Amino acid sequence: MGNNMDLIMNVPLDVSIEIGTTKRKIRDIMNFTSGTVVELDKQAGAPIDIVVNGQLIAHGDVVVIDDNFGVRITEIVGTKELLNSLSSQETG
Repeated sequence: MGNNMDLIMNVPLDVSIEIGTTKRKIRDIMNFTSGTVVELDKQAGAPIDIVVNGQLIAHGDVVVIDDNFGVRITEIVGTKELLNSLSSQETG
């Protein structure tokens, strides 16, 4: 399994940073225009979610590096689960 794990460690994964979510009716979405404000379910200053391949793995804070946004990880919550799901995908 050691060689398999080495192979997995080099696989690129999609990383998403989620500042919040919301649900809206199709009618509301169809009425979006430039300038529409969409309220999210998180309060300003709340930790954001770091999601890898659809699975929450950490929480963090938004930082600015030069002119780019970044994320400082403050809590790891799911790396073991992520590795388990990747391993099961490999064997499945």
